[in-house]
Amino acid sequence: MAALRAGLLGVGMMGRHHARVLREVEGVELVAIADPGGDPHGVAGPLTVLPDLDALIAEGVDMVVVAVPTQFHEKAALTLAEAGVHTLVEKPIAHSIEAGERMTRAFADRGLVGAVGHVERFNPALQELRRRLAEGDLGDVYQIATRRQSGFPTRIADVGVAKDLASHDIDLTAWVAQSDYASVFAQTTFKSGRSHEDMIAVTGRLESGVIVNHLVNWLSPMKERVTVVTGERGAFVADTATGDLTFYANGTIPLEWESVSSFRGVSEGDVTRFSFAKREPLRVEHEVFRDAVLGEKNDLVTFEQGLRTLTVVEAALDSARTGTSVSL
Repeated sequence: MAALRAGLLGVGMMGRHHARVLREVEGVELVAIADPGGDPHGVAGPLTVLPDLDALIAEGVDMVVVAVPTQFHEKAALTLAEAGVHTLVEKPIAHSIEAGERMTRAFADRGLVGAVGHVERFNPALQELRRRLAEGDLGDVYQIATRRQSGFPTRIADVGVAKDLASHDIDLTAWVAQSDYASVFAQTTFKSGRSHEDMIAVTGRLESGVIVNHLVNWLSPMKERVTVVTGERGAFVADTATGDLTFYANGTIPLEWESVSSFRGVSEGDVTRFSFAKREPLRVEHEVFRDAVLGEKNDLVTFEQGLRTLTVVEAALDSARTGTSVSL
């Protein structure tokens, strides 16, 4: 079977990684790159950097990855839908819920694959965590807490930390728990001198009853990417920066130290760090996108799912503005 002809719109900080991976995925050939800003990272190789999306489409592409600023996602996606091209856009799906809805309708009406690059779903630690939760290794799940903190990224100019980073945590939480959000309450702060928030704290509840909590910011001098799932039998800790998954089991040995046992709900049991294959998440994401275009079984992050995530993010931002909890 002939390889799928792939195009890439945008070769900035994220686009350069897409260019590399598209050249590595079996059954896909990167045939065209477009970026009006040129090729700052020198990833085009033998390809000519085209000036715009129309020139990219003219190359006869089957699928396109859109890695441009969020404010341009809608225009690019609608143009690609009109041209009949399957599309993967970087997260978040769009700058607004209305734009995301228009994108979703356009691809659904034409029977095209529309995907959102919530790459954390393909992190090996989270994939292993989801599998173990689904198999009941933790028993009842009580709480999912995430921490995503780092320094300020100068490359992000058109959205705040909620859409850029918290969207990862909201998407992965609903996916890992296999339950949508029921309500959120959030608080934000603005310290970088921009109109967009650079710190957000979100708490809420899933439809399943699981409590959720997300701490996300661009104001920390260290980088942290952690998901903690606490439940009936202990807690899983997924470090998505390293791809590690650790299980802290509830203890089965009674505590004899009275002053300690008096304030602990459970005792400390065995700690297990799991060993499993760790493939690059971005490569797995591209393989899933390829499979979806070919009509094969896949675990794609669809436009519909990306729109639900954006709806929760917008609800959190509304909550922060109004100081009230928002039901979804």
